Amino acid sequence: MKLLSVNVSLPKEVPYKGKAIRTGIFKEAVQGRVKLRSLNLDGDGQADLVGHGGIYKAVHVYSIENYDHWKRELGRDNFSYGQFGENFTVEGMLEDNVHVGDVFRVGTALVEVTQPRVPCSKLAMKMGMPEFLKVFMPSERVGFYFRVLEEGEVGAGDALERVKVGPEQMTVREMFHLLYFAKQKLEGARKALRIPAMSPGWRGSFEKIIGKAQTGPAESVDCCSGQ
Repeated sequence: MKLLSVNVSLPKEVPYKGKAIRTGIFKEAVQGRVKLRSLNLDGDGQADLVGHGGIYKAVHVYSIENYDHWKRELGRDNFSYGQFGENFTVEGMLEDNVHVGDVFRVGTALVEVTQPRVPCSKLAMKMGMPEFLKVFMPSERVGFYFRVLEEGEVGAGDALERVKVGPEQMTVREMFHLLYFAKQKLEGARKALRIPAMSPGWRGSFEKIIGKAQTGPAESVDCCSGQ
């Protein structure tokens, strides 16, 4: 597993559908080593601190293998690092081989997987495809977030060494599928709740599903909840 690129952007306003949208999704690759702190990388920021950012979403991670999938699926070859709004473009870390709760050493930092990434409309804007979320969500190729256990410096070329496996060995894909496509599987929700590393937002979503089980059908989950 390898860190191919570190991508950052401070929030800025971009024109979209006749409006000025403030966003930090337009990440660009940086050279050299970058300090990874508890909330984000130096030079990075989020515009919407309700839906994005915080200690449980300090770093968004996306795999280059997913880039290859979308190039084929969309017939595009104009992607560059940070295309999907990620801070870390990585190799060998697909959603079905990374678990929520896994801990990795990267550079001099120590990080922990906290939840799958949940896309919002700004990803569709970045892709120039208003309907992109309709294909992105079912693909379950969403990436995931790290929180920072130990601050340090990181840079392109660093190895990501898994030093601890998540206690329930629930993959990112499995957790995403449970919340968005298999809410009726209550044992899966209970399993997810046994993962201490899971972010409070996702914990609340699974608790709500279990709480509703005895009173009626589970509520639908939109693309911006669980973040």
